Amino acid sequence: MSDVVITVRGESSARVRAEEAAVRVTVSVDGPSRGPVVEQAQERASSVQDGLVAHLRSGEVSEWSSARVSVWSDRPWNADGAQLPLVHHASVELSATFTDAGALSWWLGDVAESDAVQVTAVDWRLSPETRARTEREVAAEAVHVAVERATAYADALGLASVAAVEIADAGLLATRPESPSPLGARMMAASASPGGSSFSLQPPEIVVTSVVEGRFRAE
Repeated sequence: MSDVVITVRGESSARVRAEEAAVRVTVSVDGPSRGPVVEQAQERASSVQDGLVAHLRSGEVSEWSSARVSVWSDRPWNADGAQLPLVHHASVELSATFTDAGALSWWLGDVAESDAVQVTAVDWRLSPETRARTEREVAAEAVHVAVERATAYADALGLASVAAVEIADAGLLATRPESPSPLGARMMAASASPGGSSFSLQPPEIVVTSVVEGRFRAE
């Protein structure tokens, strides 16, 4: 039998407990006078910042920022179609990366007691070091699976040796690349339930998946 080209796909995945949580909160204040509204927003944002600084010093927060501030005014309408006096708004957006789920739970409980603070997002993720290591391990395992499949096909055909010709991320060997990313992570939902003055947050498992395609020559 002449040489045969075998094309296979290899998949692998790993579940790793999330290590970090990127949280975003917005401090918003509304009122009839622009000056007091801005002052109140600054005071309440400063209180939130103080808590983040304390967690940063204790090592439970790796970084935080308050890079976005918005101040604007509008003139609302009532139900009769009449325009009402100006309403002034001020908001400050803060973000932080927590490395301790317990500290994050207590901090969220503290900030949630203020009507001016809104928690807009909590995104769980792996640390850069853990993610890079896991992606390497998962990708290597996916290649191993592809080699095993190609070898199994060659054995079924009575061919003795298998040599790799091409290895690529999923879709790169095809004429039309697939839309999903071949190597990525998806996040399972975290549970968050009120418990007294704090929230009970459990870091979810991050699923890192790798899919590769390979062409092998068997003879």
